[in-house]
Amino acid sequence: MKNKNKWLIGLIPISVLIILFAKNNSSCAEYYAVNIYPIFVKAWGLFSFITNESLAEIIIIAFLLITILLTAVVIVKTVKNRTSAHIKKYILGLISFFSVMYFLFVLFCGINYYRYEFTHYSGLEIQESSKQELIELCETLIEDANEYRSKLSTDDSGTAELLDKNFHETAQRAKNAMSRVSEEYKILEGNFSAPKAVRQSKVMSYLGITGIFFPYTFEANVNVHIPPYQIPSVMLHELVHLRGFMREDEANFIAYLACIKSGYDDFYYSGTMTALSYSMNALYSADYDEFVKLYNLYSEDVRKDTEFSRNYWKQFDTKVADMAHKVNDTYLKANNQYDGVRSYGRMVDLLLAYYRQL
Repeated sequence: MKNKNKWLIGLIPISVLIILFAKNNSSCAEYYAVNIYPIFVKAWGLFSFITNESLAEIIIIAFLLITILLTAVVIVKTVKNRTSAHIKKYILGLISFFSVMYFLFVLFCGINYYRYEFTHYSGLEIQESSKQELIELCETLIEDANEYRSKLSTDDSGTAELLDKNFHETAQRAKNAMSRVSEEYKILEGNFSAPKAVRQSKVMSYLGITGIFFPYTFEANVNVHIPPYQIPSVMLHELVHLRGFMREDEANFIAYLACIKSGYDDFYYSGTMTALSYSMNALYSADYDEFVKLYNLYSEDVRKDTEFSRNYWKQFDTKVADMAHKVNDTYLKANNQYDGVRSYGRMVDLLLAYYRQL
């Protein structure tokens, strides 16, 4: 048993070496993302098609319960037998388990952080932009938001309503949207499972999480407790991760493209509101007076949706959310996104590059 644990723990340095190699050889990481990663998705990812339920959520809950139970058993045995042998064995087992999990994370997700950026396939050129370009981008997005919000109904809570009453129908449309955008960008092609709703979504809101790609089941998991109009954009964001593009700024941008090319009014609005939020935040930092001026161009319904979202997230602004934010920041920095959570702001550069080509 000890030799087996040592072998499993040995996966940690192997995993680190793989990551270091990928970090210094982007072409190899890209080859892996394009030719090997899809094999894992098609084989292991088949389990995600079994049910519409989130297998990731079931696994996480089961893991927490088993861990609590095993910990209690170990403590009882330790006290009863008055020996630390049980604790040592338990800790060694945990280290072995997490070693295997980290190795699988590297294979199913980690290497993809070091692949070529989406600009390699889209032809977009990131460059410094003037404040006037940012203003014009915000104006364009505001016009789109006002137009597409007028095509949507308002639900009982006072915010934009999706065209479907059923989450699974919206999830299927998200798959369709990814299929449409992949016709233009072939690198996004693939037959993956539809996004999954997380039953404990409110817990995700307390952690400040709108969605998560779970590499061990190859699932796009979505927080369905958030404002409804934000859900399509989140769905597509996580589906982009499932396609092997892990950078948050790229996932946001590709999700935006998928939304506006989907042919669905509610998806167009969802993606536009996400893009508008990041763009207006950038303008807020660059020129507050101009920000106020453009904010006044929002239609009444768009302004109400913005306020609804602000009030929704305000109730979850707790120390738990702050801690989760710091954990996410550390995770991003550890995976080739050195700006941490600030890397989300780079989406604006991609939007500017996209509209500069039009």
